[in-house]
Amino acid sequence: MTIRELTLGSLSALLCWLVISVGVMLISDQAPAGRVMFPSKSFVASFDGSTSILAHGRISVTLAMDRKRASDLYRSGAWLVLPAGLKGCLPLPDQVEP
Repeated sequence: MTIRELTLGSLSALLCWLVISVGVMLISDQAPAGRVMFPSKSFVASFDGSTSILAHGRISVTLAMDRKRASDLYRSGAWLVLPAGLKGCLPLPDQVEP
C-alpha cells in the first residue's frame, strides 16, 4: 500500500462519515444536540431566547435540538450541522437487554 492509497482511503472514509452524519441530522431527529461548524457571528446573533446554546467555541456552536431541526439551522445560515450528544451505535455491555 502506497502513501497515496492510504491518503485517498483516509479521505474517502472521512467524507463518508461526514455525509452520513449530515444525513442523520437531516433525516432523523434522534440527536439531542447539533454542532454547527464554522458559524458566523451573525448566525449566533440570530437566535432568540428560546434557543439553548450548550457550548460555544472558535470553530463550533453546540445547540440543543429540542425545538430546532437541522434544516432550520441551515436556513439560518449554518454551513455544516453535525449530530452531537449521541451515545453511539452499540450499547454498553451493562445496557444489553436479555
